[in-house]
Amino acid sequence: MIFGEKMRKKVTVVGAGHVGATIALRLVENQLADVVLVDILEGIPQGKALDLLEAGPVQGYDFMLTGSNDYKSTQDSDIVVITAGLPRKPGMSRDDLLLKNAGIVKAVTTEVAQNSPEAVIIVVSNPLDAMCHVAKWTSGFPRQKVIGMAGILDSARFRTFIAQELNVSTESTHAFVLGGHGDTMVPLPRYSTVAGIPITELIPKDRLDSLIQRTRDGGAEIVKLLKEGSAYYAPSAAVAEMVESILLDKKKILPCAACLEGEYGISGLYLGVPIKLGSGGIEDILQINLSTDEKAELQRSAAAVEELVDVLKENGYLK
Repeated sequence: MIFGEKMRKKVTVVGAGHVGATIALRLVENQLADVVLVDILEGIPQGKALDLLEAGPVQGYDFMLTGSNDYKSTQDSDIVVITAGLPRKPGMSRDDLLLKNAGIVKAVTTEVAQNSPEAVIIVVSNPLDAMCHVAKWTSGFPRQKVIGMAGILDSARFRTFIAQELNVSTESTHAFVLGGHGDTMVPLPRYSTVAGIPITELIPKDRLDSLIQRTRDGGAEIVKLLKEGSAYYAPSAAVAEMVESILLDKKKILPCAACLEGEYGISGLYLGVPIKLGSGGIEDILQINLSTDEKAELQRSAAAVEELVDVLKENGYLK
């Protein structure tokens, strides 16, 4: 190392679409790491990386951005974010993408494991929880190092709707969402607060039920409006928070998809739960007390994820 040279972290983002490119932008603007943007389409990652690099003098960041169609330039990444896959179209569920995206994620993860065997993998591709299984089994990485981005996004949507309902700052809101990233997610109102006050004391039940349903439909609502593609600004912000907590060892408590091994009475299944996220990836899984109804909802969500996992096993994507 040259004297005075600073060792910088390296993050690879696989997939140079809207989600991937926006993640790259957030990482360099937040002064977190050099970024390698990888995609199978020739010219796309190179062009977007160069465009982002040229924004540096204006935005005040000095981090390197590289675009590539192969994985040689990704070697020894600290974190690899997988966004590759087909996006949802109106009328499609996340689950409709299952087998098509499983093949893509398997191929990507094989390259990632070979080139960055010490990396933490963050999965963004849908259906999220199922794709986490593919990434973990393909890579052979320990569960601490394969994490899904879901709960932060779902919680952010819930917080947005709460703030709008009460006409308060989003900064005063805290929300909690467990379970799979889809229609069976489990928003927990009694653990969701405004300035420490449970929202169950501030919002009537009928309105609260409506906000919960809108949170569950949050991704579909945006897909319907866009007509082509899906959300990317909020998902990229969620990924950036995860990357920051890992690279800076902040040990934030964040809702993410983790492989459970007995926690919440569930084993061998990825599900959204609160985790402590630090330099080694998942450093702890927090278990909270759930009511009988909340436990039942979480079990229903787990069963929905397990159905997808079974399909993946039947088609040879998992052992």
